[in-house]
Amino acid sequence: MSDHKTIQEIENEIVEEFALFDSWDDKYEYIIDMGKKLPALEEKHKLDENKVRGCQSTVWLVSEYKDGLIYFKADSDAIIVKGLISMLIRVLTGHTPDEIINANLEFIQKIGMTTHLAQTRANGLLAMVKQMKNYALAFKIKNSMPHGERSAETKSN
Repeated sequence: MSDHKTIQEIENEIVEEFALFDSWDDKYEYIIDMGKKLPALEEKHKLDENKVRGCQSTVWLVSEYKDGLIYFKADSDAIIVKGLISMLIRVLTGHTPDEIINANLEFIQKIGMTTHLAQTRANGLLAMVKQMKNYALAFKIKNSMPHGERSAETKSN
């Protein structure tokens, strides 16, 4: 478990990486490269129910809960947005619901994303963060219920 980085440590790595670039053109290029490296999302996940609401571009986001940790996968039809979601996945995937819910995600401001993104992109970024935290909250609630209550709830629906 010692090689498991905290959310804060991953955020600091991203801030250090962005500090290497002098211009925003270079930073955008880096974001685009990150988006290109994001594994493609299987077509079966590109459903309306997996779209992030509040994004100007189409963003699909899915999550999986495994061994107490949440893993995210995503895709977008816009290359910059794909880079943004890849950064969020890098920071948040493989962490517990509580770690994700409590993450401040200060790297977004520290690298200047809040001031250099168009308002619609900034709103979309916030929508992606909100959706990831909502998934974490849902997994936390679902997994804190006693098994009896969970099955009773399923029967009543």
